[in-house]
Amino acid sequence: MKTLYISDLDGTLLQPDVTLSVNTITILNELIDRGVLFSVATARSIASVRHILKDVKISVPIILMNGVCVYDLSKDEYIKIETFPQKSIDALIEVIESNRLKGFVYTIKNGVMSTYYEDLNSKALYDFYKERVDLYQKKFTQVDRFSSLSKEPIIYFSLMDHKEALEPIHAILQTIPDLNCTFYKDNYSPDFWYLEIFNKTASKYHAVKYLRDYLGIDHIVCFGDNRNDLPLFEAGDYKIAVGNAVSELQEKADLIIGKNTDDGVAAWLKEHVKSL
Repeated sequence: MKTLYISDLDGTLLQPDVTLSVNTITILNELIDRGVLFSVATARSIASVRHILKDVKISVPIILMNGVCVYDLSKDEYIKIETFPQKSIDALIEVIESNRLKGFVYTIKNGVMSTYYEDLNSKALYDFYKERVDLYQKKFTQVDRFSSLSKEPIIYFSLMDHKEALEPIHAILQTIPDLNCTFYKDNYSPDFWYLEIFNKTASKYHAVKYLRDYLGIDHIVCFGDNRNDLPLFEAGDYKIAVGNAVSELQEKADLIIGKNTDDGVAAWLKEHVKSL
């Protein structure tokens, strides 16, 4: 039976300082060298993921931006991208601008991703920007209004604010056809939440289904910690939550293992990979 192991990154495989521990890197590489198929499914883009995974010998495609993109690290190229229909872009930008929401907009043109923002008017937004510029040399472009990007190949909106500010927006967006979104607490700024919006045909669920067919996988074991991992769990055959996972995810899990700070995913893989 051909098995694929897929792990979320932040809060699951990563330490709180946004790195992989030496122990996790060692275990993953030993398993991969033995022929184990291992991938990740994350909300992050390739700019930070490439750096985070630089010491891991991943040989299969990875899932980025909550399933909007599937990326082949060995070929350094996107093999699947989901863009917004024009009608959805116009409706979404109207909601964002009329409610004065702030965040980041992502496009991919000719295989190159670009990230845009209007302003960085909160600490959470600035910290998000600063980490990616300082650690991963990611480029951001400031625009006066997101509406100026309406004709670009937009793939993703990431909004950040307090839960009470984004909850009604989440409800509104669910009424717009061809949109999908995920709403979850930030792992690093506990007072802030992410509302991330993408094409209806894009999610960790759809991306996992794509990888299952693309790689000819019989069995998928997935690991997660947050609400945006619910679609990942829906697509997996065996669902494992780390000990620090939110209650909604733990309720869906077949098993709860050690916390991310204890290398829970790697420890479980080292002990159990032979039996699945």
